[in-house]
Amino acid sequence: MTTYRRNDSLSRYEAALDEEVVAFIDFTTDNPARVAVDHTETIPRMQGHGLADELTSFALEDLRVRNQRVVAHCPYTRNYLNTHPEFADLRY
Repeated sequence: MTTYRRNDSLSRYEAALDEEVVAFIDFTTDNPARVAVDHTETIPRMQGHGLADELTSFALEDLRVRNQRVVAHCPYTRNYLNTHPEFADLRY
């Protein structure tokens, strides 16, 4: 089963399958009100299973709860925000 979590010690969101991190989103925070999403990656053998999509949705929902907005440096996240209007309010 895939679990999703925020790992503040590594400044990233993670998707883990049986405790192995199989996808992650790196972020930086320079302001309490915003988070810069810098990079999204899925390990090669897990690509094509929708993990990046699910992890991005998880991360954006978490940021919404934390009242933080998103600066999307990552092309994947930028595209996700462009195609998911339900997260438009999170753009910085």
